[in-house]
Amino acid sequence: MEDLTVGTRVEHPRYGEGIISKDNLTAYEIFFERGGKIEITKRNTDLTVLKANETAPKSGLSIREIEKVLSYVLDKHAALNEVVPLGEKWEGGTLLLQPANPELKPKEIPIEIFFHKIVMLRDRLRVLEQNINSSKSLTDEEKVNIQQYITRAYGSLTTFNVLFGEKEHYFVGAKTK
Repeated sequence: MEDLTVGTRVEHPRYGEGIISKDNLTAYEIFFERGGKIEITKRNTDLTVLKANETAPKSGLSIREIEKVLSYVLDKHAALNEVVPLGEKWEGGTLLLQPANPELKPKEIPIEIFFHKIVMLRDRLRVLEQNINSSKSLTDEEKVNIQQYITRAYGSLTTFNVLFGEKEHYFVGAKTK
C-alpha cells in the first residue's frame, strides 16, 4: 500500500469508513465511524483508500525510505560485509615473510589476519566502484576509465584467490577473449 497522508478517507472491513488523523512511523491513527480511534499498522492490507488527501504534506519518511537510507549508509561504510570463509587448509596457519638477509628476523602473520585484510580491501574496492558508478559529477567515459583501473586492481589480487574457501568470492580481473 502506498503511504497515506492525514485526512485520507479509508475503509476497513470491520470498522467501516474512517479518516487518517495521524501518520506515525509504522502505523496510522484512524478515526472510524463504528470503531472510534484505532491504530492500524502500515503493513495492514485491509485498508481501502476511498479518497486520498493529496493536499496534506507528508509527515515524515516512510519505512521504505528509511530502509533505503539505512541500506545506503551501511553499504557506503562497508557495514554490510558478507562473511567470507578462509579455505580450510589455511585455518590456524601463518604467513612467513623471510628477508633475503639472513641476519634479519622473519615476520610471521596469522593467516586469518592477513586474509581479513584482503577481504576488507576487496569490500572497499566494491564501495569505491559503487561510488564511481553513482557519481553525478563524472562523465560516463571517466567512469569507464576509472573502472578499468579497479578491474586491473582485482586482476592483481587474483594471486590471493588460493586463500578463499569458495570460488564465488574470488577476485576476478579483466576477462580474456
